[in-house]
Amino acid sequence: MQFQASQLMVNPCDDEEDNMALLCCHDADGKLFMLTRMADDNDVELTLGEEDPCFVRDFKITLDDKTLLIELAAEDGDVLNGDTELAITYDSSAVDLPEVEETLRNILDGTGIYVSHLPR
Repeated sequence: MQFQASQLMVNPCDDEEDNMALLCCHDADGKLFMLTRMADDNDVELTLGEEDPCFVRDFKITLDDKTLLIELAAEDGDVLNGDTELAITYDSSAVDLPEVEETLRNILDGTGIYVSHLPR
């Protein structure tokens, strides 16, 4: 599944929301993608479009300077309408990539795998 983000927004630790880490974006049509995790939760909440949020575990996110690739376990494929991969493309010139990385590390800590292909 493909998703072209018009804007990528992150918050590694929202103190007002019980230390929730958040990554979200909208496409040009306003469709929403959102990943959230409270600091003390074991699962990550994933929301896509108008669908109800789902909880996922044991997944992988790969980040490079143009794409955020989310790979879910086969049993979670229903979350993405049967797909197990969601590729979100974005404009890195409008994104604070270190903050994106910090957010992804907070979301995936103990529940998933984070792979960075960002230039160092």
